[in-house]
Amino acid sequence: MTEAVPLLLHNLVLIFGVMIVLWGVAVAIRDVSFIDAVWPMGMVLLAAVTFWLSGAASPASALVLLLTAVWGLRLGIHLFVRWRRNGVDPRYARIIASAQQKKGWSFALTALLQVFLLQGPLLFMVCLPAQLGIWRGGTVNALALLGALVALVGIAFETVGDWQLERFRANPANRGKVLSTGLWRYTRHPNYFGDACTWWGIWLVALSTGWDVGLASLIGPLFLNFTLVKWSGAAMLERGLKKTRPEYADYIARTSAFLPQPPRRS
Repeated sequence: MTEAVPLLLHNLVLIFGVMIVLWGVAVAIRDVSFIDAVWPMGMVLLAAVTFWLSGAASPASALVLLLTAVWGLRLGIHLFVRWRRNGVDPRYARIIASAQQKKGWSFALTALLQVFLLQGPLLFMVCLPAQLGIWRGGTVNALALLGALVALVGIAFETVGDWQLERFRANPANRGKVLSTGLWRYTRHPNYFGDACTWWGIWLVALSTGWDVGLASLIGPLFLNFTLVKWSGAAMLERGLKKTRPEYADYIARTSAFLPQPPRRS
């Protein structure tokens, strides 16, 4: 595993450089909300650079790169288009305003310390299964095929969930209402569940290349699960929805928080 350290350090420096450039863009336009689209695109970048620098393409390496690219490009484009349509994300507006009020920081300093310099290493960490799996490579065995299946289920689940939400929001009659049909009938966050599935699947492919790779990269999907469920994902989103959607409490009572399950009787 020590042989991978120079490559990982290169990737870490690269992602920090990307974040500094994008921080300059955010300061210029006074909005950091596009960082959501940077996450999946940044992981595709790290996977592609790793594939290029490792120099020894293998079936397992190509599989990890393909899965990461399909997931990241689809999600990144989706989030970028949503940002361009909706503008400033209220979540980030609150983060920036809170730091400016409590700490007296400028917009530029807050954006740098609480968004871009924070997101860079976290993105790098979540992407460890892709980086190390591509670096090690090898043949595509049964475990790799299982991982690919899990990842593809995750990609499909997230894609359908996002599509259903976009259709729901596009109808003016649904303004202020809660989407509780389709995949959203079985989990309150099908997009987050799909994200988690995708990266656990990619981790399984990485594990198939060696137990040491799997162990070293396990922090990636573990942290992603934590942030999706407990930190900046579902937990933060639902705090706002409870205040703005009167029927959301009933939706919570009958619908699984994360893992898809049949709805409970209310």
